[in-house]
Amino acid sequence: MIYLDYQATTPLAPEAAAAMRPWLETAFANPHSSHRMGREAAAAVEVARGRVVEALMAPLPAREGLGVGTSEASSSQPSTSREAVSSRPAADPPPTPHFQGGELYFTSGATEAINWALKGTATRLPAHRRRIVTFATEHAAVLDTVEYLAALGFDAEILPVASDGVVDLPTLEVALATPTGLVAAMLVNNEIGVVQPIGEIGALARAAGALVLCDAVQGFGRVPLPLAACDLVAISAHKVHGPKGIGALWVREGVELDPLLHGGGQEGGLRSGTLSPALCVGFGESARLLAEQGDADRDHVEKLWATACSLMPGWTLNGSAERRYHGNLNLRRDGVDSARLISELRGIAFSAGSACASGSGRPSHVLAALGLGDREARSSLRLGFGRYTTQAELAEALALIDSAANRQLGFAA
Repeated sequence: MIYLDYQATTPLAPEAAAAMRPWLETAFANPHSSHRMGREAAAAVEVARGRVVEALMAPLPAREGLGVGTSEASSSQPSTSREAVSSRPAADPPPTPHFQGGELYFTSGATEAINWALKGTATRLPAHRRRIVTFATEHAAVLDTVEYLAALGFDAEILPVASDGVVDLPTLEVALATPTGLVAAMLVNNEIGVVQPIGEIGALARAAGALVLCDAVQGFGRVPLPLAACDLVAISAHKVHGPKGIGALWVREGVELDPLLHGGGQEGGLRSGTLSPALCVGFGESARLLAEQGDADRDHVEKLWATACSLMPGWTLNGSAERRYHGNLNLRRDGVDSARLISELRGIAFSAGSACASGSGRPSHVLAALGLGDREARSSLRLGFGRYTTQAELAEALALIDSAANRQLGFAA
Protein backbone atom coordinates (compact mmCIF):
# COMPACT_ATOMS: atom_id res chain seq x y z
CA MET A 1 0.00 0.00 0.00
CA ILE A 2 1.29 3.45 -0.96
CA TYR A 3 0.14 5.86 1.73
CA LEU A 4 -0.72 9.39 0.51
CA ASP A 5 -3.18 10.57 3.16
CA TYR A 6 -0.92 12.48 5.55
CA GLN A 7 -3.58 15.13 6.25
CA ALA A 8 -5.90 12.45 7.68
CA THR A 9 -3.14 10.95 9.83
CA THR A 10 0.57 10.31 9.64
CA PRO A 11 2.43 7.02 10.15
CA LEU A 12 3.51 6.51 13.74
CA ALA A 13 7.24 7.15 14.09
CA PRO A 14 9.08 3.97 15.15
CA GLU A 15 10.87 5.98 17.83
CA ALA A 16 7.54 7.11 19.28
CA ALA A 17 6.20 3.56 19.29
CA ALA A 18 9.32 2.33 21.09
CA ALA A 19 9.15 5.13 23.66
CA MET A 20 5.51 4.31 24.41
CA ARG A 21 5.91 0.58 24.89
CA PRO A 22 7.20 0.51 28.52
CA TRP A 23 4.32 2.77 29.58
CA LEU A 24 1.84 0.33 28.10
CA GLU A 25 3.39 -2.85 29.47
CA THR A 26 5.20 -2.37 32.78
CA ALA A 27 5.16 1.31 33.82
CA PHE A 28 1.38 1.49 33.66
CA ALA A 29 0.64 3.48 36.83
CA ASN A 30 -1.76 6.39 37.05
CA PRO A 31 0.37 9.56 36.76
CA HIS A 32 -1.86 11.27 39.30
CA SER A 33 -1.10 8.70 42.02
CA SER A 34 1.29 9.64 44.82
CA HIS A 35 3.22 6.36 45.07
CA ARG A 36 6.56 5.79 43.36
CA MET A 37 5.15 4.32 40.14
CA GLY A 38 2.69 7.19 39.88
CA ARG A 39 5.45 9.75 40.40
CA GLU A 40 7.55 8.05 37.71
CA ALA A 41 4.63 8.27 35.29
CA ALA A 42 4.07 11.93 36.21
CA ALA A 43 7.74 12.67 35.51
CA ALA A 44 7.44 11.16 32.04
CA VAL A 45 4.35 13.25 31.33
CA GLU A 46 6.15 16.46 32.26
CA VAL A 47 9.20 15.64 30.15
CA ALA A 48 6.83 15.01 27.24
CA ARG A 49 5.03 18.29 27.88
CA GLY A 50 8.33 20.13 27.72
CA ARG A 51 9.22 18.52 24.41
CA VAL A 52 5.89 19.47 22.85
CA VAL A 53 6.25 23.07 24.00
CA GLU A 54 9.82 23.21 22.73
CA ALA A 55 8.67 22.06 19.28
CA LEU A 56 5.77 24.52 19.34
CA MET A 57 8.05 27.44 20.18
CA ALA A 58 10.88 26.52 17.84
CA PRO A 59 11.41 29.13 15.12
CA LEU A 60 11.12 27.78 11.57
CA PRO A 61 12.62 29.24 8.41
CA ALA A 62 10.11 31.16 6.32
CA ARG A 63 9.58 29.79 2.81
CA GLU A 64 9.46 32.40 0.06
CA GLY A 65 5.92 33.34 -0.88
CA LEU A 66 4.24 32.46 2.41
CA GLY A 67 4.53 35.95 3.80
CA VAL A 68 5.13 34.70 7.33
CA GLY A 69 8.30 35.01 9.33
CA THR A 70 9.86 32.81 11.93
CA SER A 71 7.84 31.91 14.98
CA GLU A 72 7.56 34.97 17.20
CA ALA A 73 7.79 33.02 20.42
CA SER A 74 9.44 34.34 23.49
CA SER A 75 13.09 35.17 22.93
CA SER A 76 13.82 32.91 25.84
CA GLN A 77 13.50 29.36 24.58
CA PRO A 78 12.43 26.75 27.14
CA SER A 79 15.14 24.50 28.48
CA THR A 80 13.91 20.92 28.63
CA SER A 81 15.57 17.57 28.95
CA ARG A 82 16.64 16.01 25.66
CA GLU A 83 17.28 12.63 27.26
CA ALA A 84 15.26 9.69 26.01
CA VAL A 85 12.45 8.77 28.37
CA SER A 86 13.35 5.51 29.99
CA SER A 87 10.93 2.92 31.29
CA ARG A 88 11.95 3.88 34.82
CA PRO A 89 12.35 7.66 35.26
CA ALA A 90 13.46 9.27 38.50
CA ALA A 91 11.18 8.59 41.44
CA ASP A 92 10.56 12.28 42.14
CA PRO A 93 8.94 14.05 39.17
CA PRO A 94 10.06 17.51 38.20
CA PRO A 95 7.54 20.28 38.81
CA THR A 96 5.12 21.03 35.97
CA PRO A 97 7.20 23.19 33.63
CA HIS A 98 6.07 26.79 33.26
CA PHE A 99 7.15 28.28 29.95
CA GLN A 100 7.40 31.98 29.54
CA GLY A 101 4.32 33.21 27.74
CA GLY A 102 1.85 30.39 28.32
CA GLU A 103 0.92 26.88 29.43
CA LEU A 104 0.28 23.70 27.48
CA TYR A 105 -2.50 21.34 28.52
CA PHE A 106 -2.84 17.81 27.16
CA THR A 107 -6.23 16.87 25.71
CA SER A 108 -7.74 13.85 23.97
CA GLY A 109 -7.05 15.47 20.59
CA ALA A 110 -7.39 18.68 18.64
CA THR A 111 -11.19 18.46 18.51
CA GLU A 112 -11.35 18.63 22.30
CA ALA A 113 -8.74 21.40 22.35
CA ILE A 114 -10.73 23.49 19.85
CA ASN A 115 -14.04 22.89 21.65
CA TRP A 116 -12.43 23.83 24.95
CA ALA A 117 -10.81 26.96 23.54
CA LEU A 118 -14.03 28.21 21.95
CA LYS A 119 -16.50 27.27 24.69
CA GLY A 120 -14.14 27.99 27.56
CA THR A 121 -13.33 31.52 26.43
CA ALA A 122 -16.82 32.33 25.12
CA THR A 123 -18.34 31.97 28.59
CA ARG A 124 -15.94 34.60 29.90
CA LEU A 125 -16.47 37.21 27.17
CA PRO A 126 -17.94 40.49 28.38
CA ALA A 127 -21.53 41.16 27.36
CA HIS A 128 -20.60 43.65 24.65
CA ARG A 129 -18.09 41.21 23.08
CA ARG A 130 -20.07 37.96 22.93
CA ARG A 131 -19.23 37.69 19.25
CA ILE A 132 -17.03 35.17 17.40
CA VAL A 133 -15.56 35.63 13.91
CA THR A 134 -14.18 32.76 11.85
CA PHE A 135 -13.83 31.69 8.22
CA ALA A 136 -15.72 29.48 5.78
CA THR A 137 -12.81 27.08 5.23
CA GLU A 138 -12.22 26.24 8.90
CA HIS A 139 -12.31 22.67 10.20
CA ALA A 140 -15.69 21.30 11.27
CA ALA A 141 -14.48 21.31 14.88
CA VAL A 142 -14.46 25.11 14.68
CA LEU A 143 -17.51 25.67 12.49
CA ASP A 144 -19.76 23.25 14.35
CA THR A 145 -18.71 24.62 17.74
CA VAL A 146 -19.31 28.19 16.59
CA GLU A 147 -22.74 27.11 15.35
CA TYR A 148 -23.43 25.55 18.76
CA LEU A 149 -22.44 28.77 20.53
CA ALA A 150 -24.62 30.79 18.16
CA ALA A 151 -27.57 28.64 19.20
CA LEU A 152 -26.81 29.63 22.81
CA GLY A 153 -27.09 33.31 21.94
CA PHE A 154 -23.58 34.28 20.90
CA ASP A 155 -23.22 36.37 17.77
CA ALA A 156 -21.22 34.53 15.10
CA GLU A 157 -19.95 35.65 11.72
CA ILE A 158 -18.36 33.27 9.22
CA LEU A 159 -16.36 35.25 6.69
CA PRO A 160 -15.78 34.15 3.09
CA VAL A 161 -12.32 33.57 1.65
CA ALA A 162 -10.92 34.47 -1.77
CA SER A 163 -11.07 31.99 -4.65
CA ASP A 164 -7.57 30.80 -3.73
CA GLY A 165 -8.68 30.03 -0.18
CA VAL A 166 -6.78 32.87 1.48
CA VAL A 167 -8.43 35.10 4.07
CA ASP A 168 -9.26 38.60 2.84
CA LEU A 169 -7.78 40.89 5.49
CA PRO A 170 -9.81 44.03 4.59
CA THR A 171 -13.01 41.98 4.97
CA LEU A 172 -11.83 40.84 8.39
CA GLU A 173 -10.99 44.40 9.39
CA VAL A 174 -14.52 45.51 8.50
CA ALA A 175 -16.01 42.61 10.46
CA LEU A 176 -13.94 43.54 13.50
CA ALA A 177 -15.40 47.04 13.54
CA THR A 178 -18.26 45.39 15.45
CA PRO A 179 -17.05 44.56 18.99
CA THR A 180 -15.74 40.97 18.87
CA GLY A 181 -14.43 38.68 21.57
CA LEU A 182 -12.74 35.89 19.64
CA VAL A 183 -11.32 35.21 16.17
CA ALA A 184 -10.65 31.59 15.12
CA ALA A 185 -8.32 30.92 12.19
CA MET A 186 -6.54 27.87 10.81
CA LEU A 187 -2.79 27.97 10.14
CA VAL A 188 -2.79 25.36 7.34
CA ASN A 189 -6.01 24.13 5.78
CA ASN A 190 -6.47 20.39 6.14
CA GLU A 191 -8.08 19.97 2.70
CA ILE A 192 -6.24 22.37 0.40
CA GLY A 193 -3.03 23.12 2.30
CA VAL A 194 -3.45 26.91 2.12
CA VAL A 195 -1.40 28.81 4.71
CA GLN A 196 -3.31 31.68 6.29
CA PRO A 197 -1.64 34.97 7.37
CA ILE A 198 -1.99 34.30 11.09
CA GLY A 199 0.35 37.14 12.01
CA GLU A 200 -1.78 39.70 10.19
CA ILE A 201 -5.03 38.15 11.42
CA GLY A 202 -3.71 38.29 14.97
CA ALA A 203 -2.66 41.93 14.63
CA LEU A 204 -6.12 42.96 13.41
CA ALA A 205 -7.82 40.96 16.17
CA ARG A 206 -5.58 42.38 18.90
CA ALA A 207 -6.18 45.93 17.66
CA ALA A 208 -9.91 45.24 17.92
CA GLY A 209 -9.61 43.78 21.43
CA ALA A 210 -10.33 40.18 20.43
CA LEU A 211 -8.61 36.94 21.40
CA VAL A 212 -7.14 34.69 18.69
CA LEU A 213 -7.53 30.91 18.49
CA CYS A 214 -5.24 29.23 15.96
CA ASP A 215 -5.95 25.70 14.74
CA ALA A 216 -2.33 24.75 14.07
CA VAL A 217 -2.96 21.02 13.65
CA GLN A 218 -1.78 20.76 10.04
CA GLY A 219 0.97 23.38 10.31
CA PHE A 220 2.64 22.42 13.60
CA GLY A 221 6.35 21.94 12.91
CA ARG A 222 5.84 22.35 9.17
CA VAL A 223 5.36 26.07 8.56
CA PRO A 224 6.19 29.07 10.76
CA LEU A 225 3.65 29.76 13.49
CA PRO A 226 3.60 33.41 14.70
CA LEU A 227 2.94 32.37 18.28
CA ALA A 228 3.05 35.98 19.46
CA ALA A 229 -0.08 36.64 17.40
CA CYS A 230 -2.05 33.84 19.11
CA ASP A 231 -3.79 33.51 22.45
CA LEU A 232 -4.78 29.85 22.10
CA VAL A 233 -3.26 27.17 19.85
CA ALA A 234 -4.64 23.68 19.20
CA ILE A 235 -2.36 20.84 18.03
CA SER A 236 -2.58 17.06 17.60
CA ALA A 237 -0.04 14.25 17.96
CA HIS A 238 -1.20 11.98 15.16
CA LYS A 239 -0.61 14.64 12.51
CA VAL A 240 3.11 14.71 13.37
CA HIS A 241 3.89 10.96 13.57
CA GLY A 242 2.62 10.58 17.12
CA PRO A 243 -0.21 8.41 18.49
CA LYS A 244 -3.92 9.04 18.02
CA GLY A 245 -5.95 10.02 21.05
CA ILE A 246 -3.85 12.93 22.32
CA GLY A 247 -3.56 16.59 21.46
CA ALA A 248 -2.90 19.80 23.32
CA LEU A 249 -4.12 23.32 23.87
CA TRP A 250 -1.56 26.06 24.42
CA VAL A 251 -2.98 29.00 26.37
CA ARG A 252 -1.25 32.36 26.56
CA GLU A 253 -0.50 33.61 30.05
CA GLY A 254 -3.33 35.84 31.26
CA VAL A 255 -6.00 34.24 29.08
CA GLU A 256 -8.77 32.80 31.22
CA LEU A 257 -11.09 30.00 30.17
CA ASP A 258 -13.59 27.77 31.89
CA PRO A 259 -13.14 23.98 31.97
CA LEU A 260 -14.84 21.89 29.32
CA LEU A 261 -14.56 18.66 31.35
CA HIS A 262 -15.26 18.58 35.06
CA GLY A 263 -13.93 16.11 37.59
CA GLY A 264 -10.54 15.72 39.16
CA GLY A 265 -8.97 18.75 37.48
CA GLN A 266 -5.81 16.81 36.67
CA GLU A 267 -4.43 19.30 34.12
CA GLY A 268 -3.77 22.44 36.11
CA GLY A 269 -7.24 22.34 37.60
CA LEU A 270 -8.71 23.13 34.19
CA ARG A 271 -8.92 19.81 32.37
CA SER A 272 -10.17 16.69 34.13
CA GLY A 273 -9.39 13.11 33.23
CA THR A 274 -6.58 10.62 33.82
CA LEU A 275 -3.71 11.25 31.43
CA SER A 276 -2.16 8.34 29.56
CA PRO A 277 1.61 8.40 30.13
CA ALA A 278 2.05 6.25 27.01
CA LEU A 279 0.20 8.73 24.79
CA CYS A 280 1.95 11.71 26.36
CA VAL A 281 5.36 10.08 25.91
CA GLY A 282 4.51 9.22 22.29
CA PHE A 283 3.50 12.82 21.64
CA GLY A 284 6.67 14.06 23.32
CA GLU A 285 8.88 11.77 21.27
CA SER A 286 7.19 12.76 18.02
CA ALA A 287 7.67 16.42 19.00
CA ARG A 288 11.34 15.79 19.76
CA LEU A 289 11.76 14.25 16.32
CA LEU A 290 9.85 17.14 14.79
CA ALA A 291 12.28 19.61 16.33
CA GLU A 292 15.40 17.59 15.46
CA GLN A 293 14.42 16.37 11.97
CA GLY A 294 12.29 19.31 10.90
CA ASP A 295 14.75 20.72 8.37
CA ALA A 296 15.23 17.32 6.74
CA ASP A 297 11.46 16.73 6.69
CA ARG A 298 10.81 20.07 5.00
CA ASP A 299 13.54 19.53 2.42
CA HIS A 300 12.11 16.09 1.66
CA VAL A 301 8.60 17.50 1.21
CA GLU A 302 9.89 20.13 -1.22
CA LYS A 303 11.46 17.40 -3.37
CA LEU A 304 8.26 15.37 -3.30
CA TRP A 305 6.25 18.45 -4.26
CA ALA A 306 8.50 19.11 -7.25
CA THR A 307 8.10 15.48 -8.35
CA ALA A 308 4.32 15.64 -8.01
CA CYS A 309 3.96 18.88 -9.93
CA SER A 310 5.98 17.49 -12.81
CA LEU A 311 3.92 14.30 -13.11
CA MET A 312 0.32 15.58 -13.11
CA PRO A 313 -0.25 17.51 -16.37
CA GLY A 314 -3.86 18.33 -17.11
CA TRP A 315 -4.81 18.64 -13.44
CA THR A 316 -5.77 21.95 -11.78
CA LEU A 317 -4.53 22.90 -8.33
CA ASN A 318 -7.23 23.82 -5.79
CA GLY A 319 -6.18 26.70 -3.56
CA SER A 320 -3.29 29.09 -3.65
CA ALA A 321 -0.11 27.89 -5.35
CA GLU A 322 2.01 30.42 -3.45
CA ARG A 323 0.64 30.39 0.11
CA ARG A 324 0.65 26.65 0.56
CA TYR A 325 2.15 23.82 2.56
CA HIS A 326 3.81 21.61 -0.05
CA GLY A 327 2.93 18.32 1.62
CA ASN A 328 -0.66 18.83 0.46
CA LEU A 329 -1.62 18.47 -3.19
CA ASN A 330 -5.34 19.05 -3.83
CA LEU A 331 -6.12 18.60 -7.52
CA ARG A 332 -9.11 18.41 -9.81
CA ARG A 333 -9.68 17.26 -13.36
CA ASP A 334 -12.96 17.95 -15.12
CA GLY A 335 -15.01 14.83 -15.75
CA VAL A 336 -13.16 12.63 -13.26
CA ASP A 337 -15.03 10.95 -10.39
CA SER A 338 -12.61 10.99 -7.44
CA ALA A 339 -14.68 8.48 -5.45
CA ARG A 340 -14.37 5.97 -8.32
CA LEU A 341 -10.62 6.56 -8.43
CA ILE A 342 -10.30 5.80 -4.73
CA SER A 343 -12.38 2.64 -5.13
CA GLU A 344 -10.43 1.44 -8.16
CA LEU A 345 -6.92 2.18 -6.90
CA ARG A 346 -6.99 0.04 -3.76
CA GLY A 347 -3.21 -0.10 -3.54
CA ILE A 348 -3.04 3.64 -2.87
CA ALA A 349 -4.40 5.43 0.18
CA PHE A 350 -5.61 8.92 -0.74
CA SER A 351 -8.79 10.90 -0.25
CA ALA A 352 -11.34 13.20 -1.83
CA GLY A 353 -11.24 15.62 1.09
CA SER A 354 -11.38 15.70 4.87
CA ALA A 355 -11.42 12.30 6.55
CA CYS A 356 -13.52 13.85 9.31
CA ALA A 357 -16.40 14.47 6.88
CA SER A 358 -15.87 11.60 4.45
CA GLY A 359 -18.94 9.68 5.61
CA SER A 360 -21.38 12.55 5.13
CA GLY A 361 -21.66 12.18 1.36
CA ARG A 362 -21.69 15.97 1.06
CA PRO A 363 -19.24 17.84 -1.20
CA SER A 364 -16.42 19.61 0.60
CA HIS A 365 -17.42 22.86 2.31
CA VAL A 366 -13.84 24.04 1.76
CA LEU A 367 -14.01 23.63 -2.01
CA ALA A 368 -17.46 25.21 -2.02
CA ALA A 369 -15.98 28.22 -0.21
CA LEU A 370 -13.51 28.57 -3.09
CA GLY A 371 -16.46 28.88 -5.47
CA LEU A 372 -16.27 25.35 -6.90
CA GLY A 373 -19.51 23.62 -7.80
CA ASP A 374 -20.52 20.09 -6.79
CA ARG A 375 -19.20 18.59 -10.02
CA GLU A 376 -15.81 20.28 -9.62
CA ALA A 377 -15.62 19.24 -5.98
CA ARG A 378 -16.41 15.61 -6.85
CA SER A 379 -13.64 15.75 -9.45
CA SER A 380 -11.09 16.73 -6.81
CA LEU A 381 -8.70 14.60 -4.80
CA ARG A 382 -6.24 15.21 -2.01
CA LEU A 383 -2.75 13.74 -1.88
CA GLY A 384 -0.73 14.09 1.32
CA PHE A 385 2.88 13.04 1.74
CA GLY A 386 5.80 13.54 4.08
CA ARG A 387 8.62 11.99 6.08
CA TYR A 388 8.15 8.34 5.12
CA THR A 389 7.03 8.82 1.49
CA THR A 390 9.66 7.87 -1.08
CA GLN A 391 10.14 9.50 -4.45
CA ALA A 392 9.57 6.14 -6.16
CA GLU A 393 6.30 5.52 -4.28
CA LEU A 394 4.96 8.94 -5.13
CA ALA A 395 5.88 8.67 -8.80
CA GLU A 396 4.27 5.22 -9.05
CA ALA A 397 1.07 6.37 -7.33
CA LEU A 398 0.72 9.48 -9.46
CA ALA A 399 1.18 7.47 -12.63
CA LEU A 400 -1.53 5.04 -11.54
CA ILE A 401 -3.92 7.85 -10.60
CA ASP A 402 -3.37 9.71 -13.86
CA SER A 403 -3.80 6.51 -15.89
CA ALA A 404 -7.05 5.62 -14.09
CA ALA A 405 -8.35 9.15 -14.66
CA ASN A 406 -7.54 8.88 -18.36
CA ARG A 407 -9.49 5.60 -18.53
CA GLN A 408 -12.48 7.24 -16.88
CA LEU A 409 -12.44 10.08 -19.35
CA GLY A 410 -11.98 7.64 -22.23
CA PHE A 411 -15.07 5.67 -21.20
CA ALA A 412 -17.09 8.88 -20.96
CA ALA A 413 -16.06 10.08 -24.42
